[in-house]
Formats: sequence, structure tokens, C-alpha cells
Amino acid sequence: MQFVSKSNTIKSWNYSLVSNMSTSNISAQQRASILAEALPYLKRFRKKTIVVKYGGNAMVDESLKEGFARDIVLMKLVGINPVIVHGGGPQINQLLDKIGKESQFVRGMRVTDSETMDVVEMVLGGLVNKEIVTLLNRFGGKAVGLSGKDGGLLHARKMLLESNADPALSASEIIDIGHVGEVESVDPEIVKLLESGEFIPVIAPIGVDNEGQTYNINADTVAGTIARTLMAEKLILMTNTAGVLDESGDVVTGLSAAEVDRLVKSGAIHGGMLPKVTCALDAVKSGVKSAHIIDGRVEHALLLEVFSDEGIGTLISG
Repeated sequence: MQFVSKSNTIKSWNYSLVSNMSTSNISAQQRASILAEALPYLKRFRKKTIVVKYGGNAMVDESLKEGFARDIVLMKLVGINPVIVHGGGPQINQLLDKIGKESQFVRGMRVTDSETMDVVEMVLGGLVNKEIVTLLNRFGGKAVGLSGKDGGLLHARKMLLESNADPALSASEIIDIGHVGEVESVDPEIVKLLESGEFIPVIAPIGVDNEGQTYNINADTVAGTIARTLMAEKLILMTNTAGVLDESGDVVTGLSAAEVDRLVKSGAIHGGMLPKVTCALDAVKSGVKSAHIIDGRVEHALLLEVFSDEGIGTLISG
């Protein structure tokens, strides 16, 4: 397959029409064209679940935050069931800085001692989660904030990292990064109950183990696992890049498992994008219809992805 790159220019122009529909800036014919393009998607995704991982610039820029909230409320009003899983790394860093605690990372994961875990839970389960809920409700939604601890939603286990620094050693050394977990299982009943009541679940990526220990879990991983459990129609991961880039730095619009392997081997997919692509690929292999990595810096990126012919970002299929 030949990879195809695309620009955000057309998408930005398309959405400029949508965002101004309440004004006299566009003609009646243009409005009709927008609605006609969206109609098949309105029908296709009605009563379907779409899991959205919300993070990056879209969480800190005021206009993008409001645009995201409007998009989610619109999706709910037309009969789609959005489920939001959010991050909050920058907000956690800010609070840790205020209390004079240095942020430390190992392989991209936050070292989380007991004090840091308290901050993580306060920020993710409290400040950030409630801000998203408040914004969604302000624009006409019925949002409910959750953490993975609520209703037994996320059962977690401690994440253990192996160090292979010395290949001569027969056994790897275990690196302890504290209260960092991975999802062991998901009980989706509370999410299904909220969906049936026309509520929008907003989930903080915090889990708990059998002993009641709380863990900080990667939000992309949580979103992917919840999407698989709910057999969602789509998993959408919002990032601070235009999508997955090839060796030339162009956005790849569509990827299969084989193409992902090739780009990983070539080094084009690396760093923070690697776990996102892996998460998306795992989701579609487990029954999620499609997974998308989109640019959260583009206004109303969600509407462009869900309701337009071209979409935006990178589509990943099994």
C-alpha cells in the first residue's frame, strides 16, 4: 500500500463552515451540503459507543476545551454514546511543582510514590475530572465523573518494569516505579448504566487492586481497554500531533498491522506515539470497529473525524 499524506487545510475549511452555521457567513447551499455529508454518519453511529481519550492541548487551551465539550454534547444529542477517558499530566506537574516535588519518569511513566499518588488522585479524580464534567453540563450535556475505583470499573495490578541493563545477567532486575498500574480487568456495568440513562461518563484513569491499593494508569491504555470491553464502534485518541507520521514526516491516513510493524522497524513510529499505536491496534484486533489517532489541536477535530467523508488524522485497522 502506498501511504497517503493529507493536510489539515481542507478539514479546517470544512469545519469553519460547520462552526459558523448559526451565522450568515455561509450560504443555504453550503449548509445543506454539510448536513448531507453528515447524514450517513448520523445514521451509522446512532446508538453506538465511541470511546474518546481526551488529553494534550485540547485540555489546556480554552477555546479547544469548549469546542471539545460542544462536540461531545452534539454527539450525545444525535444518539451516539460518547465515553470519555482523560489524562492530566500537565496539571499534575503544576501541582507537584507548587508543593516542591520533582516529577520523575522512567520509560515515559511517572514515578509515583505515595505522596505523588495522592496528588495524582486529587488532580485526575477531582480537579480535572470535575472541570470536564462542568464544561459538558454547561453546554447541555448530562455528564457524570468517575474514576476507575467507582463501581469496580477498573481492577488494576502493579506494573513491574524489568531492567536488562546487563545482558550477562540471567535474571532481570525489577524497577519499582511505585503506584503505577496496568488494567487487569474492566467491569463496564456502571458505564452501561450511565449510557442507558442518557448520561456521558467521564473517567479518570485510576484503578484499584484486591487490597484496595490505588494505581495511576496510562489513559491511552485505559481508553483502549474500555473500548474493547464495551465493543465500541470507535476508539479515538486525541494527541498533539497531526497523526501517525511516516519516514518523510507526512501524516499516514490509514494503517494496517503490517504497515505499523514496518513503520516501527524503520523508526518512524517511536517514543510516545508507539504505545498509542499499539493501544489502537490492540483495540481493533479485539473487536473495536476502528481506531483513530487525531490532532486535538485542530478545532472540533472530533466532528471532523466522526461526521465528514475525509476524517482527520490516522485510521488504524486490524
